[in-house]
Amino acid sequence: MEREIFEFIDGCEDIAVELQTELTGRPAISPASGGEGELDKCVFLEGWLRERGLDCLERHDAPDRRAKGGVRPNLISTIAGKDGGEAPCLWIMSHLDVVPAGELSLWDSDPWTVLKNDGRLTGRGVEDNQQGLVSSVLAALALIKLKIRPERTLKLLFAADEECGSVLGIDWLLKNRRGLFKTGDLALIPDGGDPVGEIIEIAEKNQAWLKAHIKGKQAHASRPEYGRNACLAGADLMLRLRNGLMKKFSARDSLFEPDYTTVEPTKKEANVPNINTIPGDDVFYMDIRALPCYPVNEILEEARRVGLGVEQEYGVKVELIVTQSMESPPTPASSPIVKMLSAACGRVLGVEPRLVGIGGGTVGAFLRNEGIDSVVWSRMDNTAHQPNEYCLVENLLSDAKVMACMATAVLG
Repeated sequence: MEREIFEFIDGCEDIAVELQTELTGRPAISPASGGEGELDKCVFLEGWLRERGLDCLERHDAPDRRAKGGVRPNLISTIAGKDGGEAPCLWIMSHLDVVPAGELSLWDSDPWTVLKNDGRLTGRGVEDNQQGLVSSVLAALALIKLKIRPERTLKLLFAADEECGSVLGIDWLLKNRRGLFKTGDLALIPDGGDPVGEIIEIAEKNQAWLKAHIKGKQAHASRPEYGRNACLAGADLMLRLRNGLMKKFSARDSLFEPDYTTVEPTKKEANVPNINTIPGDDVFYMDIRALPCYPVNEILEEARRVGLGVEQEYGVKVELIVTQSMESPPTPASSPIVKMLSAACGRVLGVEPRLVGIGGGTVGAFLRNEGIDSVVWSRMDNTAHQPNEYCLVENLLSDAKVMACMATAVLG
């Protein structure tokens, strides 16, 4: 059976290129990034799957007046397993949305037209996350065409809004479609990895995005004694937060790379338009990625204490606002999903995977908070969000084989 599946997937290169080309030609950019959303891409994919025998499909549309059709679509394809739906389902979750192309002059070709060259497909979204999407489709097609029933029900989820926080994607589904997921369900998220396929992500750092708003008093730059310089106070606050938080929360954890908590200043909003005015208002942002041993609330409590010190020294008002935060438990190394994926990687790729944690955020955090063991894995070169983003057809096909092995594996 395994040999038949692998031969089928090896013969699907043209199908993979066709699907990548069609998906790339339908830019699914969030309205928050200036696009229309995922509707056109989802409608095409739904029809394409149905024509090829994957006809157990359901749409779950999150409302969004900004988007085309007023919705952000989430599509699910189901293949019933031998268990009759009693055992935990295996989910393979990819996302429909992509990021904008960015500076077009940095591209060697049209980002919305797939360029194939010596086994490499170039275009916006081909790796993030269409490689995972297409791989999951090929694995499912192999089962359908070869009339092989998976050991447990297999569900492919093509989600919306991942690139902008998943509020209208997996987060919306978990909150508004509670019956979709069962206790004990398992999930593979092919949205991160390495070129060899030997890294399995089982944990994420706790995350907080912090907005710091400093309110002072505007004055002429030649008479600073008449004002309270919000920019100066903000600069000091920025350094105190970065250096102070990293010093206080200084534990190390070798599961992660880097193995420490990071606190980085990022975005800064404009204040006064001219040079010779002391600003009375200043805003900047911090991206905090904390080791799981440090709850977000504990870090925020310390950040507010630091803010009070700046208020007292500069006579300003400091407001710290959490714009986004996420905590989640790790997936246990002993979880069935880890064992299934590790065994499949050994059979297909001949590698013995190692378990890691990451500082970035994936939909895995949402699922782990609901008790759904999740792993993030793929074999990829990590060109996401870059000019000339590409995926290797070889990686796409091998990912599909790993997914098919997982779907046909017997849980111990």
